[in-house]
Amino acid sequence: MLKPIPLVEIEAARERIRDSVVRTPLVRLNVEDTPAEIYLKLENLQPIGSFKLRGAGNAMAIAGPEDLAGGVYTASAGNMAQGVAWNARRMGIECAVVVPDHAPETKLAAIERLGGKIIKVPFDDWWEVIVTHRFDGLEGIFIHPVCDPAVIAGNGTIGLEIFEDLPDVDTVIVPYGGGGLSSGIASAMHALKPEVPVFGAEVSTSAALAAAWEAGEPTEIEYSPSFVDGIGSNRVLDEMWPLVRGLLAGSVVVDLEEVAAAVRLMVERNRVVAEGAGAAATAAAQIGRASGRERV
Repeated sequence: MLKPIPLVEIEAARERIRDSVVRTPLVRLNVEDTPAEIYLKLENLQPIGSFKLRGAGNAMAIAGPEDLAGGVYTASAGNMAQGVAWNARRMGIECAVVVPDHAPETKLAAIERLGGKIIKVPFDDWWEVIVTHRFDGLEGIFIHPVCDPAVIAGNGTIGLEIFEDLPDVDTVIVPYGGGGLSSGIASAMHALKPEVPVFGAEVSTSAALAAAWEAGEPTEIEYSPSFVDGIGSNRVLDEMWPLVRGLLAGSVVVDLEEVAAAVRLMVERNRVVAEGAGAAATAAAQIGRASGRERV
């Protein structure tokens, strides 16, 4: 069973990936009419525009050269695929990516630019790879986009940086896709400042975590694809549920219009261009549904 990542492992992950990721800034959102001071962790400044470099880089560094000789593969709609492909190109190894048939063309093009081989399958088949951790016909190491402790530890390095840059943080809101990012950050925050709640942010078209929270267990929902393509699924992964239930304070659900407004606001006020998944957390902070705290 997956357990919270010890702080020492997150700190070790930071040392492993120090030379291959950007230590991204934490900047205040330039708005006054919000229920809290909102700070943005700018992972869009990573070389691939996403935090996924962290987890992929740590998992591949731990694997070592001999295990990586046969290459790597992952299952991803876009960002984890780029994270694995970027690190594979840096390390000079082969990379393949299993993607769902609704994956956006812009992200597929990015995978190809990075040298990744794309295997497109129906969504249900893609989800089966996520659940089983394997895809028949592909060799090499499978880098799970969510459930790998090494990936979660790499993601947790964001929590270290948030605490260092904003030690009086009161609440953390993290976009929730599969739980690998939120559980990594929450593992770090619980070790460094356990009184700080960490919430997942979801959109109403794919709020599997909120449904699981209400039911007390993972439950199937109707998933509707949208421009917020970096988060969401039709069910919380069974192996992730005990971990996120123990680490997170809950789910904040926003609608697509609120996410679109957050995208516009970040461009207008901070000149920050965020994809829908990242803007979901900003939208959740703006509407004040996470808590009544002051620094988010």
